[in-house]
Amino acid sequence: MSDTHNEHESVIRTPKQLVIAVIGFFAIVIFGIVLLVQFVTTTKLTGAGSNSQAPEEIATRIAPVADDGYTLKDANGPKVLQTGEAIYTSTCAACHGAGVAGAPKFGDAGAWSARISQGYDTVVKHALEGLRAMPAKGGNPDLDDVEVARAVVWMANHAGGKFKEPEVPAAPAAAAAAEPAKDAAK
Repeated sequence: MSDTHNEHESVIRTPKQLVIAVIGFFAIVIFGIVLLVQFVTTTKLTGAGSNSQAPEEIATRIAPVADDGYTLKDANGPKVLQTGEAIYTSTCAACHGAGVAGAPKFGDAGAWSARISQGYDTVVKHALEGLRAMPAKGGNPDLDDVEVARAVVWMANHAGGKFKEPEVPAAPAAAAAAEPAKDAAK
C-alpha cells in the first residue's frame, strides 16, 4: 500500500522549495528575454551591401516628387527654342526610332531618300500638318514651327540629306520694342 501512495509525490515538498522553483523559473525566463532582445538589437537589419540608412539615401526618399526632373517655366517669358536632337528625342523618337506605322526609321537612308528628294519645304510641311498616320507636329502642339523644322532637318541629315538648319525669325516683341526707340530718336 505504501508504494501506490509514493508515486504521486513531486520534487517540491515544502513551501520553501516551491518559492525557490517559481523564482528560478522567472529568472530563467527573464534571462532568455534579455538574451533575445540583445540578439535582435545588435544585428544590422539592412540587407548585405545596402546603404538604405545613409543620409543621402534618406534625403532622396523624402524629397518632394515635384523636384525630380521638373523645371518651372515662366509662362510669360520668351520661349526658348529646342534643338532638333532634343525635339527628336522627346517627340519623334517614339515613332521614327522603331518605324511605327510606316514612319521612316531614324538614319535609314533608303526610307528617307524619297522624302529628301521631295525637298525641304515639302518634308517640313508634312511634319507641320501631318501626313497619313503622323499627326501634325508629331502629336505635340506645343512645338514651334522652327522646332519641328529643326527636328526634320536633324533626322533627314542623319539619313543622308543636306538640309540647312532653319533660321529663327526675329521675335515680334523685340521688334515692337525697337520701333518706339526709333520714334523717340526722331
